Amino acid sequence: MSFLEKLFEGSLWNSRFVIIAAVVGSLLAGFAIFYMATVDVVYLVSHVLHYGDSSLTDEARKALHDSTVTHIVEVVDGYLLATVMLIFSLGLYELFISDIDEAHGSKSSSKILVINSLDDLKSRLAKVILMILIVTLFEEALNMTLTTPLDLVYLGASIALIALALYFSHAAESKHSNDVSSEEIDKHGH
Repeated sequence: MSFLEKLFEGSLWNSRFVIIAAVVGSLLAGFAIFYMATVDVVYLVSHVLHYGDSSLTDEARKALHDSTVTHIVEVVDGYLLATVMLIFSLGLYELFISDIDEAHGSKSSSKILVINSLDDLKSRLAKVILMILIVTLFEEALNMTLTTPLDLVYLGASIALIALALYFSHAAESKHSNDVSSEEIDKHGH
């Protein structure tokens, strides 16, 4: 192998370290979203403490209840988005830079954070994004006013489509788990 070829291949291989910018950026964005969602929880709790106030009218209590439920859904959405950023950051690092030894060596580490291929990363992100979409649909459904029977049909159809997406997601995961188990059995000759 010539010196120039070796130098070029070394440079090409080391260019993968540019991914660190995406890893750090995704991690910081995730931390920022975790922070914002947590601040929202603190404000939410401070507002909910007034729920037991005897001077509240029934209408005001109902408005506070509805507002609280909507805010809780927004907080869940924020935490899910922060989780996407965290998974994305860890997945990019594992795929392009190095395995995270702490994640592989720890019994308490979550399987969701161990990424072995780009397909694993896409699959895990797709599941969390699906959950974000479900939470967003729930949030919109809370604020939706049903004025015509067609509105109710649209709501029912959206719920059915979400259920179908969850079913297919679970079916694909089960198929993947069975395929991996079969490969392991074939490798070990059992």
